[in-house]
Amino acid sequence: MSETAEPWWKGALLYHVYVRSFFDSDGDGHGDLPGVAAKLDYIRSLGVDGVWLSPIHPSPNRDWGYDIADFEGVQADYGTPEDFQALLEAAHARGLKVVLDEVLSHTSDEHAWFVESLTGGKDGPKADWYVWADPQPDGTAPNNWLSVFGGPAWAYQPARRQHYHHKFLRQQPKLNWRSDAAREAALSVLDFWLAKGVDGFRLDVAGTYLHDAGLTPNPPVPMDERRGLHWSHAGNLQRHLHDSNLPENVEVLGVIRRRVDAFPGRFVFGEFSEEEERCGAYLSPAEGLHSGYTFVMLLARKLQAGFVTGHYETLARFPDHWPTISFSNHDVPRTVSRFGGKDASPELARMLFALLVSLKGTTLIYQGEELGLPQASLTRDQLRDPVGDLYWPYDGGRDGCRTPMPWTEGPQMGFTTGDPWLPLAAEHAGLSVAAQDADPDSALAFSRAMIALRQATPALRLGDIGFLEAREPVVAFTRRHGGETILCVFNFGTEPQVFADPALATAELLPLRTGEADLRGGSLGLSPHAAAFLRLG
Repeated sequence: MSETAEPWWKGALLYHVYVRSFFDSDGDGHGDLPGVAAKLDYIRSLGVDGVWLSPIHPSPNRDWGYDIADFEGVQADYGTPEDFQALLEAAHARGLKVVLDEVLSHTSDEHAWFVESLTGGKDGPKADWYVWADPQPDGTAPNNWLSVFGGPAWAYQPARRQHYHHKFLRQQPKLNWRSDAAREAALSVLDFWLAKGVDGFRLDVAGTYLHDAGLTPNPPVPMDERRGLHWSHAGNLQRHLHDSNLPENVEVLGVIRRRVDAFPGRFVFGEFSEEEERCGAYLSPAEGLHSGYTFVMLLARKLQAGFVTGHYETLARFPDHWPTISFSNHDVPRTVSRFGGKDASPELARMLFALLVSLKGTTLIYQGEELGLPQASLTRDQLRDPVGDLYWPYDGGRDGCRTPMPWTEGPQMGFTTGDPWLPLAAEHAGLSVAAQDADPDSALAFSRAMIALRQATPALRLGDIGFLEAREPVVAFTRRHGGETILCVFNFGTEPQVFADPALATAELLPLRTGEADLRGGSLGLSPHAAAFLRLG
């Protein structure tokens, strides 16, 4: 297939906007859709292909928008349906795609569907739209399923004398995709927004649509297999084989993708956080969703070669799958802090951004990643995230990566004229868009140049990936497309390194790099946290 025949999303770069923390247009302390529209020229200046917006629908904000009360509305905090339409048209006028975040596996307990399922009784028209089950004779939960956010994944409702299932918060009841009517209602959400002109969807927890109808208990993770990640949350101590991640989930993914394909040129990709192979994360675009990403790279905390090579070894077993690649988002600590800790450096931030943009796949860039922003430190009284509150002080939750975007220097960093919903990060002083825009040596300048290289180089956008033999802490791989081959070399270490390969003897060292790179014959010297790119003959 020629390059021009590839769908727009293949090799695209999407900028992830966490709307509440992006830009506040009206001074009420939180970001909004007119605020996103006001910053479209900035987003366009990065060279990306489009934006992925965090959920924009009405929500009680128990889980900050991921508990949706009306799939066809717009959160009043963010604006009006007219504001969204204006944003969509303004983005399209700038050549930017707009992808919405849809949460179709569960709803808010304030959604009209759930209220009717609860109050209409066991024989009501929406009785089976959610996952209901009788309590055990002693009143305890129907089985051992555990919630991601702590405790049993069941909540008792005396109005029905039953428990309902919730994989996340108690206020996020699980929609029953085994009900034909409920499934059609969820799918119709996609139709509604596609008809308005959106370019696609990111599907939250895309492995969780189906549950085991027999409510089979989940098995424990064997004691000798348990690692720190398992002990970090009680729910991780069992394998989630029956509450979600069923093999039949792959059939649902195909149904969703065909629904989206009814609108030509649209894109749908999913988030898969558990049992990825089992539930369809690595399907081809013809079998499941167009693409998907897992938490393998998002959860990595040690900057070792296996962080990259291990994931691509998995992907190599699914050659027809097109991956989405993400290092950072609204759920995990910011990339440079995750790998660098308190000693995270600008050089490390640039190297990690170069790596992100160089890897094969459709790329997600979380807001502020282009600035090299570190994680913010918050006190308990400043937290808004229920996960942070639950696990304090062991885990500060997700608010440290959700603090407002720093647009300018100064007390409010250009984010708002009011009191921000989360504190502005002291760690972001000196790293604002305004400060970096004026500095040709800034992380922002490098990020723009790195994206421009990707967009101008078919091998980096669409090419296959192949890893070369390299000694830790060096990672080297080629991207090949047509007659073009680009060699990408990274020094993950804090000391200078030398990478040797016969192909270097005739290679051309490209001018864009981070750190220092010295090509001499068949060897390449790299300074700490350097990234270099070479064109092979």
